[in-house]
Amino acid sequence: MQKKTRAFLKWAGGKYSLVEDITKRLQSANHEADTLVEPFVGAGSVFLNSNFKRYILNDINADLINLYKELQRAPEEFISDAKKLFVEQNNCPEAYYEYRKQFNECVDVYERAILFLYMNRHGYNGLCRYNLKGIFNVPFGKYKRPYFPENELYYFAEKSQQATFTCLSYEQVFKALPRNSVIYCDPPYVPLSKTASFTSYAKGGFNLDDQAELANLAEKAAFDSGKPVLISNHDTVWTRKIYSQAKLDVIQVKRTISPKGNARNKVNELMALYHQR
Repeated sequence: MQKKTRAFLKWAGGKYSLVEDITKRLQSANHEADTLVEPFVGAGSVFLNSNFKRYILNDINADLINLYKELQRAPEEFISDAKKLFVEQNNCPEAYYEYRKQFNECVDVYERAILFLYMNRHGYNGLCRYNLKGIFNVPFGKYKRPYFPENELYYFAEKSQQATFTCLSYEQVFKALPRNSVIYCDPPYVPLSKTASFTSYAKGGFNLDDQAELANLAEKAAFDSGKPVLISNHDTVWTRKIYSQAKLDVIQVKRTISPKGNARNKVNELMALYHQR
C-alpha cells in the first residue's frame, strides 16, 4: 500500500489508524467498484487513503463541507489565506475567542471556511461541537505551537478533484447511490455508557432511531441493489442487534477522545459488512 496520508483536520474518531482494515473490506466486497460513497466523511482519512476513480463525500456538517469545497475550488488562495492566522499572537485565549465569535456571526462561506480550519487546530482536542442554536462552542486548546498542515491541505485539494462534496442527510445519500459503488459509513458512534453520549457534532444529533435506520438502508442497498455497505461502530449489544444481517468483525482500537494519552484505553469496534454472498 502507498504511504499513508494524514487528514489536515484534527478529528475526534478519525479513521487514520483503521484505513487498512476499512479499505481491505471495501475491496473484498466489490473489486470492480469505481465509486466510493461516504455519507459521513468526517476528516476524510478513508477517501485520502483509498483508490477509486470517483468519490461522493457527504456530511451533515455544512461548515465541514464548505471548507472542502473552498479548498477544492481555489487551493492556492485558500492555503495562503489560512496560513496567515497560524501565527504566535493568535495562539492565545483572547484571539481564539474573538475568532470564534467572528465565525459564529459570519455568513460568508469563504471566511467561515478559513476560521473553521483555524479553530480546528487551535481548539480543544480537535472537537467539532455546536449548541442547540447552532453556535460553535469548543473551548481554546492550549497548544504550544498549533501545526499548520500545508502539505496535507495541498494533497487533499489535489485528490478532491475526483470528488463531489454534498451536505445532505444520510437518507438522501442512500436514495441517490450511483451504479458500481461501495459505501462506507462512519456514523456518530453509539455511546458506550449513558454518560458518554456525544451527539452535538451537528445540530439535531444522531440518535438510536438513526442508527437503526442506517442499518436498514445498508441492508436494502446491499441486498436489493448489490451495492456493498460497510459500517463501523462501537461493539455493543445494541449494535450487534441492529447489524444482525451483516458480516461482523471485531477490531481493537485506541480511543482518541481523552486528552490524557495514558487514559486512552482500547475498545472493541464492530465492522459490519453488508454484501450479497
